[in-house]
Amino acid sequence: MSTWRDPVGPEGKNVYVRRRILVLVILLAIVAAVVLIIVKPGSSGGAATNPEVEIPAEVTAADQEAEEAKDDEPKECAAKNLSVVAITDRESYAAGEKPKLSLSVTNVGKKACSADLGTAGMIFAITSGSDRVWVSTDCQEKPDHRPVLLKPGKPLKTETISWDRTRSSPESCDVPRDPVTAEGASYHLGVAVAGVESDTTKQFLLY
Repeated sequence: MSTWRDPVGPEGKNVYVRRRILVLVILLAIVAAVVLIIVKPGSSGGAATNPEVEIPAEVTAADQEAEEAKDDEPKECAAKNLSVVAITDRESYAAGEKPKLSLSVTNVGKKACSADLGTAGMIFAITSGSDRVWVSTDCQEKPDHRPVLLKPGKPLKTETISWDRTRSSPESCDVPRDPVTAEGASYHLGVAVAGVESDTTKQFLLY
C-alpha cells in the first residue's frame, strides 16, 4: 500500500476560478431548461399562441371581386322608381266590340332593377264613377310570378286581355254575368303591378 497522501493545504487560484466557472455554467443550463419548459411552442396563452397570419393576396382579391359582383346584381325595384300606365286599344267601342286592356311599366330610376310582372301581382280594374264594375283577379286562374329585369327608361308593355263587357265579383265565376250599360257610357281602367298603382286611370266609352 502506498504511503503517499494528497497534498493538504490551500488550493491554487486557477483551480478556484475553474470551479466558479463550472458552477456558473451549470446554473445557466438549469435556467435555460426551466425557460424552455415554461415557454414552449404551442403552449396556451401569451403572444406565442396568436401569431400574425398573412392573408394571401389572391384570396383577398377573390373576396373583393365576389363582393363587387354581389353589389352589381340587380336589386328589387323600389316603388318610387316604377311608373305604371293603364292602356286601352281604343278610346271608344261600338256595340259588340270588346275592349283590349294592357299596361306598361317603366323603371324611372338610374339603375337596372328587378320586378315581379307576373299575373299574381297584376290587377286590371274597371270602374264607372264610384261603381266597381270588373276586376281581373275576381276569377283569375293559375296566377304566376315572373321576375323581369327593367332597364332605366325602357317601358315594357304587357300582353292584352279582353274584357267581355260584363260585371264581375268573386262570387260570379261560375254563374252568368250581367252585361254593363253601354250607349255612350264612360268607364275608367286602373291598373297595378308589383305593388304599384297607375297614377291615373284611362277613360273609354262603350256604345
